[in-house]
Amino acid sequence: MNQTRPLVLGIESSCDETGVGIVRGTTLLTNTVSSSMDEHVRFGGVIPEIASRAHLDAFVPTLEQALSDAGVRLDEVDAIAVTSGPGLAGALMVGVCAAKALAVATGKPLYAINHLVAHVGVGLLDGQRNDGQHKDGQRRGGPLKAPQLPENLGALLVSGGHTEILKINSITDDVVLLGSTIDDAAGEAYDKVARILGLGYPGGPAIDKVARTGNPKSIRFPRGLSQPKYMGTAEEPGKHRYDWSFSGLKTAVARCVEQFEARGQDIPVADIAAAFQEAVVDIISSKAVLACREHGIKDVLLGGGVAANSRLRELTGQRCASAGIRLHVPPLDLCTDNGAMVAALGAQLVMAGVKPSGISFAPDSSMPVTSVSLPA
Repeated sequence: MNQTRPLVLGIESSCDETGVGIVRGTTLLTNTVSSSMDEHVRFGGVIPEIASRAHLDAFVPTLEQALSDAGVRLDEVDAIAVTSGPGLAGALMVGVCAAKALAVATGKPLYAINHLVAHVGVGLLDGQRNDGQHKDGQRRGGPLKAPQLPENLGALLVSGGHTEILKINSITDDVVLLGSTIDDAAGEAYDKVARILGLGYPGGPAIDKVARTGNPKSIRFPRGLSQPKYMGTAEEPGKHRYDWSFSGLKTAVARCVEQFEARGQDIPVADIAAAFQEAVVDIISSKAVLACREHGIKDVLLGGGVAANSRLRELTGQRCASAGIRLHVPPLDLCTDNGAMVAALGAQLVMAGVKPSGISFAPDSSMPVTSVSLPA
């Protein structure tokens, strides 16, 4: 096995994207994704059984396309990496079983890795596709070069299922959870509020678009867990100093809409969307920067599907700059779930000499972020 620049195939199936990515060391060769999102639109959210069946249908064509695009054969791959958790149990099982089958058929080592840490791993890629077409203009701090990672590295992960701030002491074996949502994730709140406002699914892009024409100061929605009793002080931190809560915000939006309806008034959808979005990005960015400052974090990676939100990128960038923190934002197609991030973290494990997981592991839908990979 080439341990300095391993050729790694990554498989992602934690939700509604079937992703296969291939990297050589820190160079991205291909990132092929098949999404079943259109099949979930009429339900207003991801239906696990539909997602699982879509993975079954899409995996082989996606794998074949990825190998073709990368210009490599399966027998040339040095290792296989697969998302083992967290995620939807049935969806994870499809990807894990496919990865195990490939590992047995080819004799290649298999790494079972953490989906959340993989979002950090994608920031370690050099950002250039083999066709030279990739654009990385949104990566404000420049790419994170591995293995020379910043000593004080953090990650803000914001998606439909997760909202966390992490401290990355080592991408391969030492990830610390500083704060997370205690109820809805930010993306989940976007979907629920979009449904209330009649904007459809997925809610993130819909609200982001409508909010641009609204007044974010028209309504003051609550910022969850921002009261002194939750925050505490730097010397005596409160229990939820770095945590988020979005369920109360969702309820506040619902009550606001009901009040307009009760008065027989038109619902100011753009203003409500803008005010809601401002509440979300305000509390996310402020708490993330606070956690970074108090833990000596000087570089932070923004990842996850909600990282595509224009206002989140803008406000987080402004606050990081004011705090002297370098913000790194991967290209949009690498922020959402994809196989490239799985392959990228897998390559880091190979280069660090971490032993493969074997084939006896089971997918873990609630895999903690502190477990980078599953041991053999």
